[in-house]
Amino acid sequence: MSVKSLFDLSGKVALVTGGSRGLGLQMAEALGELGAKVAIAARKPAELEAAEAKLTAMGVETLSVPVDLGDLSGGAVQRLVEAVMARFGRIDILVNNAGATWGATAEDYPEAAWRKVMTLNIDAVFALSQAVGKRAFIPQGGGKVINIASIAGLGGNPPNLSMFTIAYNTSKGAVVNFTRALAAEWGRYNINVNAICPGFFPSKMSQGLLDRFEQQVVEATPLGRLGGDEDMMGAVAFLASDASRHVTGQMLAVDGGVSAT
Repeated sequence: MSVKSLFDLSGKVALVTGGSRGLGLQMAEALGELGAKVAIAARKPAELEAAEAKLTAMGVETLSVPVDLGDLSGGAVQRLVEAVMARFGRIDILVNNAGATWGATAEDYPEAAWRKVMTLNIDAVFALSQAVGKRAFIPQGGGKVINIASIAGLGGNPPNLSMFTIAYNTSKGAVVNFTRALAAEWGRYNINVNAICPGFFPSKMSQGLLDRFEQQVVEATPLGRLGGDEDMMGAVAFLASDASRHVTGQMLAVDGGVSAT
């Protein structure tokens, strides 16, 4: 098999949560360019419609599904999985990208904020992985789970930056070990489970922090820049394709070298 064919996703179906903008849309574009049919899910229909139009204009067969994965009691996960299966008949790649954060000091962190972050960042990741595994991956004989963690899940925050995101860090740390545990358990089903740990990328979620600390963040990054519009594409392409068929339970930091310092 040639190297190019290892990365070919023709005939595959990818589901990307939080796929209407930012890193999610960037990854959806990469998977679509490699030949995958793409389902994107997010809360806001207008943003989903714009993202679907962009992907369709690229020649990517696309399904957009409005869903709030922060509300797990209403059957959102099952509705999402069934919508994708009804349209495409299979799911080969799951990118758990949807996430949330909340800034507050640990001593004053609101309980509701903690629960909101945990529900979307780790509870929904488990619920959707379980549902896709049972409905698609295990019956099909394999699949790829790609969890979007963060370098914030690898440690605490630099004390000089006043980044009070304890729930976000904790939830992403849980994603890191969830990835390892699920990879160890589901290897018998030919399911690869890996995580990408992004550093700082300009996004709606990070904008408040970057407005205050962008210079310090860039100065602390060995490559001397923030993540860009194409910097997640290669990572998700590798982990979604046969190029990574012998890679599972791993964390790939895409952070300009921050986690190496």
